Amino acid sequence: MCPSDKTLGFPFRSNTMEMRLPKTEKKRIVIVGGGFGGLNLAQSLKGTDFQIVLIDQHNHHNFQPLLYQIATAGLMPDAIVAPFRNIFSKQDNLFFRMARVEKIDDEKKQIETDIGSAHYDYLVLATGATTNFFGMDRVEQHAYTLKSIEEALELRSAFIQYLEAAVSRQDMDENECMHFVLIGGGPTGLEMAGALAELKKNEIKKGYPDLDNDRIKIHLIEMGNELLAPMSDESSATALKYVQDMGVKVWLNTAIEDYKDGQVILSNGEHLQTPMLFYAAGVTGDAPEGLVKAEMARGNRIVVDPHTKVKGYEHIFAIGDIAAMPDPENGHPHPQLAQPAIQQGKYLAKYIKKGCPSDYQGFQYKDLGTMATIGKKKAVADLPWGKFRGTFAWLMWLFVHVMSLVAFRNRINVIVNWTMSYFSTHKKYKIITRSPRVLPKAKEEELIS
Repeated sequence: MCPSDKTLGFPFRSNTMEMRLPKTEKKRIVIVGGGFGGLNLAQSLKGTDFQIVLIDQHNHHNFQPLLYQIATAGLMPDAIVAPFRNIFSKQDNLFFRMARVEKIDDEKKQIETDIGSAHYDYLVLATGATTNFFGMDRVEQHAYTLKSIEEALELRSAFIQYLEAAVSRQDMDENECMHFVLIGGGPTGLEMAGALAELKKNEIKKGYPDLDNDRIKIHLIEMGNELLAPMSDESSATALKYVQDMGVKVWLNTAIEDYKDGQVILSNGEHLQTPMLFYAAGVTGDAPEGLVKAEMARGNRIVVDPHTKVKGYEHIFAIGDIAAMPDPENGHPHPQLAQPAIQQGKYLAKYIKKGCPSDYQGFQYKDLGTMATIGKKKAVADLPWGKFRGTFAWLMWLFVHVMSLVAFRNRINVIVNWTMSYFSTHKKYKIITRSPRVLPKAKEEELIS
């Protein structure tokens, strides 16, 4: 007899018992995280004589570089996500479990999760990175971020809800500017700024004719002296010109210090009133507890050797954003981008299949370049064989992102939607699917530092 829902609760939580997995004599590889690194590792181990257990707190892989398109009503979620059970439906040696890893016990060679414990012979951490707010509690509480489908839908709903309120409510002053503030001048912040600027120019002007478009002000805040700092000076300067020409006010050498009473407080003393604070200014590694012998690098990244093995452990590996593997040429860890994670996942699969020999050639990162898009026919690309900007760079960006999507159906969806967007400025997905947050008011206890 099955226990009642009242007995079990939902979701069922038990970290005191063993996770339900098939018994096997095969060695078990537990992969924590189904992002680019974990996904490519798992796929590369297809057909091997291992039992693969993939653990992720979501039941799907999402293509993070296109989340901003969900947030700005350009795509629907199913265009950039694929359920793990669909991806691995033909991989007999892989078992997916939706859970959150809470602790690693290397002495017992097991992990503890919110649905039970699991033994491993090899453990691979591909947990990625989460947003780093650098101790700014109010910013963390109120800012919108963009790491998951849920966050993208929340941001889209809040943006559209605010536009609806602006044209409907008498208590919203007609003379007051509507500021949208984005923190961080990297690819995510820049792409969001460009997408919002295009929405203002086209969609809002046509879809909300009774709203004074000039009231909408878009601000991009960057604490450094240039946008897209990891890219070339030429690409940074081009990106700055593109986004400024689109009407975005860019604040360089300016940092956010706080968010109080619905106001963004900047390091230059300026205050910007906004209900829509978007934050993409930093990340920190999302490492589980229990790695007491591990060496941690800047950004809470786990230091690994050239075989992606966590220093201090024989059977624990880390790949992708969570891993800090110094580049032999400059000594800096590989960038927290999709390509290093993909390449490390494929490398580690080969290394494990070879039996993890100590004399095996270490990982060598092949830099395929960096791209960023600012809007339709506006992009920059730093590639090993040249630097590009404008329409050609934008077409390359489209091609690379479409081909990187996991499922063939997803590629078709994106191609169709982007083709329609090219010939039309109309956004189809202006749908509110989440209850928006209330405009933040600083509480008495919040004002206590």
